[in-house]
Amino acid sequence: MPHRTLTLDELADHLHVERRHVERLVREGGLPHQKRGGRLVFPRAAVDAWASPRLLGLPAAGLAWYHRQTQRGLRAIFPAGALLPELMAPAHIDLALPAKTKSAAIRAMVALADKTGRVHDARELRASVEARETLGPTAVPGGLALLHPRTHEAYRFDGSFVVLGRTVQPVPFGAPDGRATRLFFLLCCDDGRLRLPSLARLRLLGQQAGVLAQLSAATAPLLAYDALASAEQKLLGAEISAGKS
Repeated sequence: MPHRTLTLDELADHLHVERRHVERLVREGGLPHQKRGGRLVFPRAAVDAWASPRLLGLPAAGLAWYHRQTQRGLRAIFPAGALLPELMAPAHIDLALPAKTKSAAIRAMVALADKTGRVHDARELRASVEARETLGPTAVPGGLALLHPRTHEAYRFDGSFVVLGRTVQPVPFGAPDGRATRLFFLLCCDDGRLRLPSLARLRLLGQQAGVLAQLSAATAPLLAYDALASAEQKLLGAEISAGKS
């Protein structure tokens, strides 16, 4: 239901935070909402478009906090807590994309996603990914971009998955540190519960020491996949240890 509105409690579940955090976001301004019959409602599509740029722009501490908030919901879907074994495979990785421009990189990543056989309409997906870029670049510091559609729509995909592409040469993609980009994730979710937690997970993996260097140097998709899987296990282990201390 692309035009569905959410109640305050539904939005808290959608964003994987407590109700009081949503109330604070409303007070601060910026969170799309309307008043109907004296109560707040939130257009889901507008919230989706608002949420991912905010998430990618969070400082390290804020991103880590949000990631921890999402863990209970993620474990309800994947009890082990690890996303990559569920969403990714070496076959989802191409380390030699020939793209030289931003538009070409988006086309190449959508084509890579389409090769999985899980994309229902590649042209519609590309249009939504391009529309998301108009809200602000999905490139982050370090030479990485986290592509995803502008809004979540369950009809786009047969299952949720992630693909990873590496371009032969760096591509100007609007990263805040001014660096060009060679590493591109494209997140494709038919389950809206996974969208923001998966973006947070991928963003945090990109911040793990040495991970981007390993992906840049990998000579085979399996090596790139193993580097990511190892980094994810370290991240989850560190969070579990921190929670016990």
